[in-house]
Amino acid sequence: MAFVTSKQMLLDAQAGGYAVGAFNVENMEMVKAVIAAAEELQAPVMLQTTPSTVKYGTLATFAALVFAEAKKAKVPVALHLDHGSSFELAVQAIKEGYTSIMIDGSAVSFEENIELTKRVVAVASPNDIPVEAELGKVGGKEDDLEAEADINTDPLQAKEFVERTGINSLAIAIGTAHGFYAGTPVLDKERLSEIKKVVSVPLVLHGASGLSDEDVRDCVNRGICKVNFATELRAAYTDGIKHLFTDKPDTIDPKDLGKVGMENVKKLVMDRMIVCGCNSKIKSITY
Repeated sequence: MAFVTSKQMLLDAQAGGYAVGAFNVENMEMVKAVIAAAEELQAPVMLQTTPSTVKYGTLATFAALVFAEAKKAKVPVALHLDHGSSFELAVQAIKEGYTSIMIDGSAVSFEENIELTKRVVAVASPNDIPVEAELGKVGGKEDDLEAEADINTDPLQAKEFVERTGINSLAIAIGTAHGFYAGTPVLDKERLSEIKKVVSVPLVLHGASGLSDEDVRDCVNRGICKVNFATELRAAYTDGIKHLFTDKPDTIDPKDLGKVGMENVKKLVMDRMIVCGCNSKIKSITY
C-alpha cells in the first residue's frame, strides 16, 4: 500500500463503480488529516497541490511531507499535481517524487492542448507516472487560473483528445465551477453519459466543493472516477481556527490551531469519501 501512483487506483474505481476522492492540501496538518480520514474509512486517496501552493511551499517540501505520512499508512496514497500550469512544472513535479500529474491546457486551443499534453505524457510515461488533462473549461477560480465562461466538453473531441495524447484520465467540463457556487449549479449530466460512451479512460470531476451529495453520486454513477475537493477544505480548516479564537481568544500555540483545523478537515474528508463511495474499498483492491 502506502505511496503509489494514481493509475491503478483510478482503474479500480472505474471497474468498481466508485470515485476516488482527491483533496487539495495546503500544509502538514491538512496532509495528516486527509490520510487519517482515508485510514479510518479504509479508502484509497489522492492528495493534491496546485501551482500557487507549491510556489508557497515548494514541490520538494510537499513531496517529502506526503511521503513521510504515506509510508506509515495502510491505505494507498497518491500525490497529484493539480492544474499543472506548464510543461516545466509538470516535469519538475515528476523529478521531486509526485506520483500523478495534471497538465492543464484548457486555456489554449484544442491542438495546442494536445501538443502540450503529449509532451508531458512523453516524459511521464517512461517513469510510470500517470497524466490527467482537461478538455473544455471549468468555470470559476482555481489558484491563479480563472475561467470567465464555461466551455463544456464535446464528447467527440474528448475521444480524439484521449486517443491522440495517451493520457490516463480526463477532466471534463459539464457545468461545475471552481470555488463555492453563487447559485445552484446545473450540471449537464447527459453530456457526461455521452462522454463515458466514447472515452475509455477514467473521467474526473473538478469543482465539486458545494455540489450536493446527490449530484456527486449521480456523476459517479454515470462514470466519474475521481472527484476533486479544494475550496471547502480550506474553509473547514479556517473555520476551525476561527471558532477556537472565538472560544479561546488568548490561544497562542500554533499546535492548538493545527489540531482544530485537522479535526474539521478530517471530518469533511470522511463525509466526501462516503459520498464518492470509495470507503471500505481497500480489501477489494490490490497494489
